[in-house]
Amino acid sequence: MSNFRTEHDFLGEKQIPDNCYYGVQTVRAKENFNITGIPIGSEPLFIKAFGYVKKAAAMANRDLGVLNAKKAEAIIYACDRLIAGEFADQFISDLIQGGAGTSTNMNANEVIANLGLEYLGHKKGEYQYLHPNNDVNLSQSTNDAYPSAFRIAIYLKIDSFADALTQLQDSFYKKGKEFANIIKMGRTQLQDAVPMTLGQEFNAFATTIAEDAQRLRQSEQLITEVNMGATAIGSKVNAPEGYPELCVKYLAEVSGVPVTLAGDLFEATYDPGAFVELSGTLKRSAIKLSKVCNDLRLLSSGPRCGFNEINLPALQPGSSIMPGKVNPVIPEVVNQTCFYVIGADLTVTMAAEAGQLQLNVMEPVIGFALFTSLEYLTKACNTLKDKCIVGITANAEHAKDLVMNSIGIVTQLNPILGYESSASIAKEALKSGKSIHDIVVNERKLITQEKWEEIYSIENLINPKFITS
Repeated sequence: MSNFRTEHDFLGEKQIPDNCYYGVQTVRAKENFNITGIPIGSEPLFIKAFGYVKKAAAMANRDLGVLNAKKAEAIIYACDRLIAGEFADQFISDLIQGGAGTSTNMNANEVIANLGLEYLGHKKGEYQYLHPNNDVNLSQSTNDAYPSAFRIAIYLKIDSFADALTQLQDSFYKKGKEFANIIKMGRTQLQDAVPMTLGQEFNAFATTIAEDAQRLRQSEQLITEVNMGATAIGSKVNAPEGYPELCVKYLAEVSGVPVTLAGDLFEATYDPGAFVELSGTLKRSAIKLSKVCNDLRLLSSGPRCGFNEINLPALQPGSSIMPGKVNPVIPEVVNQTCFYVIGADLTVTMAAEAGQLQLNVMEPVIGFALFTSLEYLTKACNTLKDKCIVGITANAEHAKDLVMNSIGIVTQLNPILGYESSASIAKEALKSGKSIHDIVVNERKLITQEKWEEIYSIENLINPKFITS
């Protein structure tokens, strides 16, 4: 008994392993597009989204009388199995491919057709009973099915990233509360500025991350406009009357994603603007997240010859030659992830710009960039939270000593002594190594000890009041 079946397309015949649900066009894609080595099956939400799209199309085609009920039932059965997470290993096309996603769409059509054939009691490849193009792809083109599935998958993936951002934000807020009364020196241009609390610093980290979660939700709404029923270029060729509206209605119902039909199907078929907007939002988030990680590395630097205001969890030895060295490995890996995402945004930009006339054929690389960016940023946020933020401790006394020995605290004397006098005090302190206190209170006797204690009380350093003589 043969372990292969013969399938054909207009280019010729191919031998297909009989245990495989994909067919001839998928095999061609596997042979032609050996680029990333990452198959579309590695994105389970993308496969699930194709299940939603093909199921909605079958339901609409059935209702409109262009697909008989038995075939529709078989297609719906197959789609439900994909939606349940089965058969991801049958989606072997590379994520980056030529053809505007045709190979991915045909991979889905062939798998669904062969699952449906078994449901109907036929063998794989007996397409006269259920055909990948004529039945599964009925009233569709790659140019509406692929981007619609892509948008649904991205929408579902955004949810995971938004949740990770929110949890990271919460972890910073908790540390902000824990460090609320720890005084430290604020810095601008890496120079001593004015006092603040470590809690205020960590609360600001939380706030900047919260802003990005908000922007992400706004970008998410742009993703929900789909062009199902546009078919090849937006003219609805080969689709029955009323199909676009009915298909999108079913698509929203079966997926739970609030998709809507685009108002201009010609424009929607070639316009990747929503992806550009989302990618820009991810880049913004990556830039800000990387900045936070830079700050964590600075604040924990040393421990004896740096700022040493906080301690990051010690996770692994930091050097193969320097004993006892511990590196800020988690902020470092998050930095690197952010660099990737920032670069991926340029990929999306160039791919979006490369669209020509009625179609953008570069959507597969846009998909690759967005899928990986969302996946990596989600993991980076979770890693930063679990392996770094929750375990941070503060060196409260050291941080306070840095404040009181700093020249930066002279700024609080401006309202009393004026800028020029305060500047001369700072200059003397810097040159002599004396403390601001010694110069102002003991030597120049510009203010009393009681006034000093009022100005430099912990409460006033945390919530400064306007104090004059």
